[in-house]
Amino acid sequence: MESYEVISGPLADAAVWRGALLWALALYVPLSAPLSRLESSLESSELPDGLRQGVLVGSSLMLALATGVVAQLGFSWALGPGWASSLGLVAVGWSVVLVLANRNDG
Repeated sequence: MESYEVISGPLADAAVWRGALLWALALYVPLSAPLSRLESSLESSELPDGLRQGVLVGSSLMLALATGVVAQLGFSWALGPGWASSLGLVAVGWSVVLVLANRNDG
């Protein structure tokens, strides 16, 4: 039987990508905080405000997605793709709880 797969390996599994998106969502807020140096360098640049904001959001999303893929692949290797995705969902819930708790403190 012929195989029509374009991608083979661990990245071909849809559960890995779903889990990576969950991990990226969970890690978006914690990873966007260290981008303050990029934000300060963009403040002194000649870019318009809309483009500056787009660069900041895009860079934090790309960083979170790359970290999410690495986290999902690592947890998939250790636990399996289904468990790693479930752990990503728990991490999303925990990050929402932490954001809401910090909002009430301030």
